[in-house]
Amino acid sequence: MKALSLCGLVVLLAAPLGAGERLVLRVSPSVAFAPANLLVRTTVEADAANRGMEISAESADFYRSSAVELDGERAARTTQFEFRSLPPGKYNVKATLLGSDGHARAYVRTEVNVMSSGSSR
Repeated sequence: MKALSLCGLVVLLAAPLGAGERLVLRVSPSVAFAPANLLVRTTVEADAANRGMEISAESADFYRSSAVELDGERAARTTQFEFRSLPPGKYNVKATLLGSDGHARAYVRTEVNVMSSGSSR
């Protein structure tokens, strides 16, 4: 029950990007009990050069990633990923926006703390 109370409410509205922001990353929850499910939401500025998005969650003992292709300026501005059953650890969650040349156009990161609970092994 404690894990549920820490998850909070996920807001589904896409906020406008600030001046000069190509990429915004939001992760919910920022603190959770293991095994944790993370909801990762990215918002990108519409641009013909946007061709891909990579998301990773990395701790000292665990790594998980996901990728999606983007169709330039016709791509959805908001992309959602879910990482399920993450074990305890301090996670560095990173989003990388890839251009048509395959190189990073922008990246952002945030930290998430997944705490062990009495039932995790």
